[in-house]
Amino acid sequence: MRPTVRIFLLAVLMAGAPLSHSQAADPLPSWNEGPAKKAIVSFVQKVTQPGKDYVRPEERIATFDNDGTLWVEQPLYFQFIFMLGQVKAAAPKHPEWKENPAFQAIEKNDYAALAAMGHKPVLELVAAANTGMSTEAYEKTVKTWIDTAKDPHFKKLYKDLTYRPMKELMAYLRANGFKTFIVSGGGVEFMRPWTEQAYGVPPEQVVGSSIVLKYEFADGKPVLIREPKIFFIDDKGGKPVGIQQFIGRRPIAAFGNSDGDQQMLEWTAARDGTSLMMLVHHDDAEREYAYDRQSKIGTLDKAWDEAMARGWTVISMKKDWNRIFGF
Repeated sequence: MRPTVRIFLLAVLMAGAPLSHSQAADPLPSWNEGPAKKAIVSFVQKVTQPGKDYVRPEERIATFDNDGTLWVEQPLYFQFIFMLGQVKAAAPKHPEWKENPAFQAIEKNDYAALAAMGHKPVLELVAAANTGMSTEAYEKTVKTWIDTAKDPHFKKLYKDLTYRPMKELMAYLRANGFKTFIVSGGGVEFMRPWTEQAYGVPPEQVVGSSIVLKYEFADGKPVLIREPKIFFIDDKGGKPVGIQQFIGRRPIAAFGNSDGDQQMLEWTAARDGTSLMMLVHHDDAEREYAYDRQSKIGTLDKAWDEAMARGWTVISMKKDWNRIFGF
C-alpha cells in the first residue's frame, strides 16, 4: 500500500466511524455529490498533478477556522463556556470586576451580550483570572474540561461535536501532500491540548489568540507563567497577520464560516495561482443550527456577499453533507 494511501485511511479512521469498502473508495463519503464536493476534488487534482496549476508539496498549505467551521459554535463559543467557569471561580479575588460589562454579562449568563462583545473583553478577564498559572497547569485544566464537559442541547461531549465532513476533508488534503493548519480567534492554548486527537492537527500547526507569557523559575525549574495581558487577537484582519507571523506561507486553500474569516479567504484568494476558498453555511436547523446574517455568533453577512461576488464556494450543511457528526 502506498504511504499516502495508508496515511489517509488511518486519518479517516480517526474521524469517528469505521470505513466500509465503498467508503474507502470515496475520500469524502459524508459529502453529497454536488458543486462543493466537485470543487474540492477538482482543486486537489489541479494542484497535485503535473500542469500549469501544479503546486509543490511544501507550498500546499490549507488553513481552517475552528468555531463553526470544524465544530459547533452555538449558542456560545465553547471556549467562552469553558472560560466562564474560570472567571466565576476567580471573581471573589477581583471585586473590581463588578463594574466590568463583560463580567456582568457572565454573571447573568447573557450569551447574546457576550457574543456581541467579541473575543477581546472576555479574553482580558480570563487573562486576569489565570494570572500566575503556568502553561502546564492551564493545559491540564483544558484537558479535564474537554474530556468531561457536555453540551446540554446535543447531550454529547463538546469534543464530539466536530463535523465529520470537515475531518474527512482535512484527511483528504493531508493524503495529497497538504499541511493543515487551524487559524482561529479562539485561544491557542485552549485548542492545542486536543486538536491533534480531534482533527489530526498537531499543536505546532495551530494559530490562535494568545496572552503574554513570562519565563520564570518555580521550585528550581523553568516555567512559563500566564500574564494578564493580551498578546495577539487572531480574528478578522488578524488572521492574515497570524498566518504570516506563525506559518510563513500564504495558504492555497482556506475554510471558514463567518465574517471573522473573510480576510483569511481574501488573503488566500490574492495569491498567484489556483486557490480554493470555502465558507460553511449553517442552514440545517434540524440536525444542527440555522443562522447567518443576523446571528451574533458566527455572523455570515459581508463574507457571504463577497463569496457570491467572487465565486467562492459556499457549503450548505443541509444539501452538501449527508452526515454532520461522527456519532
